Parts: sequence; C-alpha cells; structure tokens
Amino acid sequence: MKRFIKKIGLMTLAMIATLLMSSAYATPTRFVEGVDYVKVAGIPEASTPVVREFFSYNCGHCYRQDSLFAASMAKLEGQVDFVRTPVGAGRPSWQLSQEAYYLAQKFKVTNQAHGNLFKRIHEGKGAFTRQEELSQFFVEQGVTQGDIDNALASADSKLALANYDTQAQLAGIRGVPSLLVNGKYLVTSKNRSADELAALLAYLSALK
Repeated sequence: MKRFIKKIGLMTLAMIATLLMSSAYATPTRFVEGVDYVKVAGIPEASTPVVREFFSYNCGHCYRQDSLFAASMAKLEGQVDFVRTPVGAGRPSWQLSQEAYYLAQKFKVTNQAHGNLFKRIHEGKGAFTRQEELSQFFVEQGVTQGDIDNALASADSKLALANYDTQAQLAGIRGVPSLLVNGKYLVTSKNRSADELAALLAYLSALK
C-alpha cells in the first residue's frame, strides 16, 4: 500500500512538473512599446503579416546582421512574409546599390546575388562607383548586358527607386538595418539572438 501511495505521489509530481513546463512555453513573451518597438505612421503593405527590412549593401552593420535576420525569418517560415527595401540616403554609391537590388529582383537572381553583393562590397572590390561596375557584376551573375542596359534605362527602374525612397521616408527610417512589421511596427531593441528576434517579430506580426 505504501509503495502504491509513493508511486501515485511521484506520478502527481511528474504531472505537475509537466503542466508547469507547458504553461511556461504557452505564455507569450511580453514586449513593451517604446522599448522593443515603436508604432509609426508607416506604409500600406499589400498583404500581412510581413516583415520588411530596410537596408543597404553598402552598410557594414547590414552585412553583419544579414545572417541573423535570415536565421530569424527561417524560424517564421510559412508564417510571415519577408521583403526588403534598399535605402539610398541620397548617396550615389548607395543609390547604385538600390539599382543592384532592383536588378536582382527584376531578373530573379536575388537568392544568388544578395550574398554576393555583400561580399563584393565588404570583402572584395568595395562599393560600386560607376554603373558599368554594376553591370559587370550582373553579367557575372548570368544576365546579358543588353537586358541590364534596357532594365536600367526603363521607367520601371526609376519608379522602383522612387518607391524605395518613399517607403523609407514614410516609415521614418533613420538608420539601417531597420525592421518594420506589418507596415507600422518598427523594431527598436538591439542585440537579440535569432530566437529572441523571431519571437518579437511573431508577436508584432499578430498585432492589429
């Protein structure tokens, strides 16, 4: 009888421990407006939930944070869309990097070109200074020179670059990289792990 009671007691303790652990994981992390994020006038997004990164290939911090953002978004795959807006900041070399992103998207080579652009600028030849350098980079990515010339001369290119600048202005971007969730929640806290950042982005993506 004593052995039976002892066994029941151990089972009860195990059940309580399991419930406590489940409760801990079920409790959503609390994030604080004004500390972890701020609400901005923002931009209208075509669909939500979405995380938008404002960045520049010329930005060293963007280069160093790129793998962190990729790891965080991998944890939210299928739950949240991830898009990017390149920032020009009125600087010629940064504007060339905006064109680089436009071309990568235009010719559907973003997956291969994105990391190569960062490496080219921060580990290789440095920032683009002339459009000819930009064209040569994309020829090396498998795009023909004629297609590149036509794309850069198109009205679509000019509209895309103007739209990038408008998005950055409406979102109140003051520095890069910056993450904007659902067009209105700007992440302000820094130094997070991939898990912590993913949790914050998931929280913000669920806000109305």
